[in-house]
Amino acid sequence: MSIVTANLAVSLDGFAAGPEQSLDHPFGTGADALTAWMLETDQPGREADRDLLAALHAGTGAHVMGRNMFGPGRGAWDETWTGWWGAEPPYHAPVFVLTHHQRAPLEMQGGTTFTFVTDGIESALEQARAAAGDQDVEIAGGAATVRQYLAAGLLDELVLHLVPVVLGAGERLLDGLSGIALEPTEVIASPAVTHLRYSVRR
Repeated sequence: MSIVTANLAVSLDGFAAGPEQSLDHPFGTGADALTAWMLETDQPGREADRDLLAALHAGTGAHVMGRNMFGPGRGAWDETWTGWWGAEPPYHAPVFVLTHHQRAPLEMQGGTTFTFVTDGIESALEQARAAAGDQDVEIAGGAATVRQYLAAGLLDELVLHLVPVVLGAGERLLDGLSGIALEPTEVIASPAVTHLRYSVRR
């Protein structure tokens, strides 16, 4: 049975992004460690990281993300901006981007099409479910978008990649949430990061 899942890297003090996010620092100042481990999974001893990321990717049929995850702009679209990833984004599946500003769907290389959704998180999830079929839907981020789905009771699973770094400031994943019951279902350790899988109980 397909589920709605999210997986994010977080610091030891709970930040999913550092302060001062910008075009030059999309995850915030000093937050490079949150994503650096993903680029090093071909190193010896990192098989657990590689296998988990591969399994998460293989099980996902569609993604939902916030506008800040797609790009740094606000207001009306600069349609020359096509994402942080170059001509071939890593998703290789439909991606539904939450926004307040209309934009035509954007087809990219490798099977990724970005569809821009202006009528809320429930609509984006409904469209993503339809596109995913029997596969999972991933809420790709950022932290504010995952918080919205948690608060609305629309997330089934949360996978946190706990990176041994202290950021001290930025955007905490769980700020402002209460009454969220997370049941630990798996812990996977590697030399660089600890992966924590939770079932979200409503």
